[in-house]
Amino acid sequence: MSDTPAGIARFLSHSHPYDTLGAADLEALAAQVKAVRLAAGTPVYDLGDQMPGLYLIADGAVEVSDRNGEVISHLGPRNSFGERGLAHGGKAVTRAVAQSDCLLYLLPAPVYARLVADHPTVARFFDRGRPPAAARGKDLSTARVRDLMTPDPIATAPTTPIAEVARLMRDRHVSCVAVTEKGVLTGIVTTGDLTGRALAEGVPGDRPVAEVMTRAPYSLSPGALGSDVLHTMLERRIGHLPITEAGQLVGILTQTDLTRFQATSSAQIIASIVAAKDATGIAAATRGLPKLLAHLVGAGTPHEVVTRLITDVADAATRRLLALAEAALGAPPVPYAWVACGSQGRQEQTGVSDQDNALILDDAFTEDMVPYFDALARFVSDGLNDAGYVYCPGDMMATNPRWRQPLRVWRGYFDGWIAKPDPTAQMLASVMFDLRTIGGAGGLLDALQHDTLARARKNSIFVAHMVSNSLKHRPPLGLIRGFATIRSGEHKNTVDLKHNGVVPVVDLGRVYALMAELTEVNTRARLEAAEAAGVISSSGAHDLLDAYDLIAETRLVHQTRQIRAGSPPDNFMAPSSLSEFERSHLRDAFVVVRTMQSAVGQGRGVLS
Repeated sequence: MSDTPAGIARFLSHSHPYDTLGAADLEALAAQVKAVRLAAGTPVYDLGDQMPGLYLIADGAVEVSDRNGEVISHLGPRNSFGERGLAHGGKAVTRAVAQSDCLLYLLPAPVYARLVADHPTVARFFDRGRPPAAARGKDLSTARVRDLMTPDPIATAPTTPIAEVARLMRDRHVSCVAVTEKGVLTGIVTTGDLTGRALAEGVPGDRPVAEVMTRAPYSLSPGALGSDVLHTMLERRIGHLPITEAGQLVGILTQTDLTRFQATSSAQIIASIVAAKDATGIAAATRGLPKLLAHLVGAGTPHEVVTRLITDVADAATRRLLALAEAALGAPPVPYAWVACGSQGRQEQTGVSDQDNALILDDAFTEDMVPYFDALARFVSDGLNDAGYVYCPGDMMATNPRWRQPLRVWRGYFDGWIAKPDPTAQMLASVMFDLRTIGGAGGLLDALQHDTLARARKNSIFVAHMVSNSLKHRPPLGLIRGFATIRSGEHKNTVDLKHNGVVPVVDLGRVYALMAELTEVNTRARLEAAEAAGVISSSGAHDLLDAYDLIAETRLVHQTRQIRAGSPPDNFMAPSSLSEFERSHLRDAFVVVRTMQSAVGQGRGVLS
């Protein structure tokens, strides 16, 4: 590898993100880069060192470890490193050592700062975060057509009889049908065409639809904006717009779709739930959840808002089912609290949710009341299952007598888990620390949580076990600048964005909440409250929040792509589905999570 400016410029031109610079900018940058040669085993920098700038590996390999000595990356040629230290006051937050003889290119800190300031593409590469929430919103004019259109539209051949097309539109409740030949759009026929060109002109129903269709209709691509749709419909006075990609028909967009995009909201679904007369009506309302999820994600809505709105629907469905159950069974014999745990308890539901719930009963409960609460629990859990919130595989539901008990028994559960924190107790305590009242008497849970948090915090053995339990789910990091994907089975070559992505952060948030006796249940709220309580440093909190946001939003985007493709959403994503840019930042987010886990595992809550 060359130490000369010309050689450095050639190397930069083949390394991302420097390859996005123009020739003149590359030449100017290369002239300011310093070549650094290090022998194997030589430290590049140590924790707390003043960072001279950003490093780029031209030749050799570098090992990066955290403050606890845990290796978090093995980097090779064309990998940049050191940007986190530059972002934290210029002090190194990791250690870097040359694994072999290395040639490094050093971009001095002022040069790096100007590069980021002058070139947005470079800035985006080194910024793990997303645009601020205030800059993102549900705006029809800026939404992409792919988020507005109806995919896989109904299509027919030009030779199809007019009468058959009319029956197809009637039976499928659509106002238009695309006309294609081998997937290529050749025309479109609308209800207006059937009325004005066929019926009014007396064209026989057995004639081919090609005689009355609009030929070579104007179309847009999936990447067009909602404003393009609005302008096109207004200027051309049309209400149906085919969407094509590489000549192939991929969707259709109508004025109804535009109206639905603006109208589809959690409030609309909840209104339908509240008006439902039975469980069937609730299930009909919740069928709109996948489309709601896709619209919210497509509009750039922050993940914490998306999951809150999705959870609000589950809460409303639960409360409506409780009301219907009481109407059928009569008033409850004693006060109760219907509580949710898991993602619903944390208000973090996505497109994949089972039900995790329980009943806390007033201590006036007696055994003769068992039939009432058994029937109530079954009515609600069955209704939730019908609405898409499937039964919990682990039977952690109010239908299980173990999780349908008076307050005194619940106190005994937590006392036992805290006193003897075996693996089962750790698992159950982790789940139950996420409890949130959905319906009934909220005071029952409030009393339980207040006493339990105080006792748990004072038991150092229990806290240590909870910390250990929080480290069982690890980010999917491979040693060679990649991902540790699932090696076999149905989900081979994917990463689990739930158990190895979101859950590690959820577990950390729960531990921080326990350390500071925080009553927050939502993960993001826990991290913010932990920072305010001094359990986690400001820099550590901001890093972890940025990492959490990126992982959670990647998960939602993955599920949205599946929904648009007509597949059921899941949590298993192939890294190959991401661009190099996206993979790089997702891996950086996983590195932050692992570093924070390492800090907690060493008995430290703080990352400075």
